[in-house]
Amino acid sequence: MNEKKAETENARLKADKNEEPASLPQDEEQEETPALTKEQTEQIVETGSLTHTNGKHVIHCLTVVGQIEGHYILPSQNKTTKYEHVIPQLVAIEQDPAIEGLIIILNTVGGDVEAGLAIAELIAGMKTPAVSLVLGGGHSIGVPLAVSARRSFIVPSATMTIHPVRMNGLVLGVPQTLSYFDRMQERIVRFVCANSSISPGRFRELMMNSGELTMDMGSVLDGEKAVEEGLINALGGLSDAVIALYEMIEEQQKEEEK
Repeated sequence: MNEKKAETENARLKADKNEEPASLPQDEEQEETPALTKEQTEQIVETGSLTHTNGKHVIHCLTVVGQIEGHYILPSQNKTTKYEHVIPQLVAIEQDPAIEGLIIILNTVGGDVEAGLAIAELIAGMKTPAVSLVLGGGHSIGVPLAVSARRSFIVPSATMTIHPVRMNGLVLGVPQTLSYFDRMQERIVRFVCANSSISPGRFRELMMNSGELTMDMGSVLDGEKAVEEGLINALGGLSDAVIALYEMIEEQQKEEEK
């Protein structure tokens, strides 16, 4: 009985040796292309941006989150968008012929006025098609950033706070200070109204509203109200913004071919 069992075992071992190795499943034979390359992951970690090349068109995604950091370094626990990181990116995007479009994702509480306006002016002056999408919030100096793109979108649950220019720290109580604030505020009004459908009078009215915010002047607009006021072009999400960007890219390509 034991001899018969041994013969059966030997026969099985020989068969195993002669048998061709089983082919690996398809997903193990061919490595799947990762959704993000190592370089793209590092780009997100370092700058909060991404150039994606796997779609219909090559677009660059720029995120403006937290507080916009300007001439002064904010505390390390603050989530910030540094203007010295964003400005070179915008210049590179405009100069790179491979990048066909720009999408700006906004979820910011605002921050440095001059830094925010500098970024907004760069975006508004770009030939590269750009769309913006407000998620969460686009408050304070985030308003000019939201309207700086050729087409702007906002999700229904997002909000935008419009208020007068404010400054922290030591302020001299002299007429020159008030004049400086007034001129800075006028720069914001001119830019926002030039890049959206809201009138200067209505924007100032929302900015100086004293009956809505408990501890401040100004107005808070939700997504639908921001569109009604003409501040943002349309309600929509990510897919709407991408579709609009693709359409602008294709229109621009047709014009260049003529």
